[in-house]
Amino acid sequence: MTNAFDAVLIGAGHNTLAAALHLSVKGWRVGVFEQAAEPGGAVKTGAYTLPGFRHDWAAMNLSLFAGSGFFKQHSAELTQHGCAFVPVDRPFASVFPDGHWVGVSTNLAETKSAIAALSTRDAATWQRLVDGFGAEAPHLFGLLNSPARFNAFAYFMLKLLKSKGISGSLDFGRFLASAPRRWLEDTFEHPHVRAMLAAWGMHLDFAPDVAGGAMFPYLEGMAGQAFGMALGQGGADTVVRALVGAITARGGVVECSAPVRRILREGARATGIELADGRQITARRAVIAGVAPSALPRLTGDTTPAFDTAMRGYAHAPGTMMIHLALDALPDWAAGPALRRFAYVHLAPSLDQMARTYQQALAGLLPDEPILVVGQPTVFDPSRAPEGKHTLWVQVRMAPGTIRGDAAGQIAATDWASAAEPFANRALDLLERYAPGLRGHILAQRIVTPEELEADNPNLVGGDQVCGSHHLTQHFIFRPTRGHADGSTPVQNLFLTGAAVWPGAGTGAGPGFLLAQKLAGK
Repeated sequence: MTNAFDAVLIGAGHNTLAAALHLSVKGWRVGVFEQAAEPGGAVKTGAYTLPGFRHDWAAMNLSLFAGSGFFKQHSAELTQHGCAFVPVDRPFASVFPDGHWVGVSTNLAETKSAIAALSTRDAATWQRLVDGFGAEAPHLFGLLNSPARFNAFAYFMLKLLKSKGISGSLDFGRFLASAPRRWLEDTFEHPHVRAMLAAWGMHLDFAPDVAGGAMFPYLEGMAGQAFGMALGQGGADTVVRALVGAITARGGVVECSAPVRRILREGARATGIELADGRQITARRAVIAGVAPSALPRLTGDTTPAFDTAMRGYAHAPGTMMIHLALDALPDWAAGPALRRFAYVHLAPSLDQMARTYQQALAGLLPDEPILVVGQPTVFDPSRAPEGKHTLWVQVRMAPGTIRGDAAGQIAATDWASAAEPFANRALDLLERYAPGLRGHILAQRIVTPEELEADNPNLVGGDQVCGSHHLTQHFIFRPTRGHADGSTPVQNLFLTGAAVWPGAGTGAGPGFLLAQKLAGK
């Protein structure tokens, strides 16, 4: 292997791999170096419980990737290398302590019927929102897909003003700044419908009362209705395996178990990397670091005081615990067997409960009632388990990266090694309330703590799966900090990518794709 590349990329998450593939297509020779034993970061799949049971380590929902501009441009090549998706027509539902549930299906009549069972007014509102989504989607997706440059956002605002006028543009701006609770309470009357949508805000660190979060419950609700969800066929790692295959087929290198010691510099210019084993790898045109911002100063040494301070002070969201279950049957949901038909079932019963849980996690407390995202992938992809068996993907939100106490006053441990089992039992006790007898169907389980998530992938600081809060002070042109939302750094030829860079978290590969387009063209 030659030690010289056009671009050297640190980390083999889906964003860096997407950037590497796009650069390869444009004729760049790329080398990707990953500290872990396998590529993928949070997007990987393995037999974490028993042989034959394939579990997605962290990310399960690949809708953003399947619908991304990156996949649209490179789909033929990725498909050739094995990338395949399973369509999901019932993406999500929420279940409540009173025995009711409500969910979203791509069948509009079915969704409206579920909502109408709670509120006929809310069903009519849902129809109105669906009818208007075609007009609103270009504005929202146009914003989220804009390059992170001031002139690009200014151009977006001019187009918005021309389309919506002054009043409509102001209403749009108010919506973007709104907290989920405000928009949901203004829009829907039934608390269960509000909670069903608010649960999506928690995926991106937007508790009900955090400004700027209303967009995500709206988008997930409307996108779920219009498009459903996409899972990776056989596991989320279908994306990573295809990316690696396509890169290597084009002469690129993806090397794992290769931690980077430092970024090499000549004056104010990055020239390559030094690996932990002492090898020096030269980058002729770019070094791309797919790392959490706080890790960058350790790799570069001092750059500018303002930039280094911003990187070290970058704010992370509360963590997540994962519980992987191998089952001999799907959960027997007390609210009814219809819930067995959904990819996600949220256990997040009210806006107030979500707000309380979030505040407890921010304070370093193990929440007394964690939010659960229960994934049932084998409903749509039976290949993930032996015949007649199932996997359950349980995401426990919110979990503090550093434990300072227990909100319920029951768990004395403040280290994850000791707290993992009792906190997982709290989550499973909660799940058992909604699905009685679940424990009797568990063949094996694997608990992954926030601490283990970070050890496996240092970008998930404290188990933060979105690699940084998306609050308004750290979003849009402020992600990761003002002046660098395009991935640039004060060091020439050195760029940052990943979920910490605009447009942020998710499996859409937006940060990597936008950066690669900037460097090599569209």
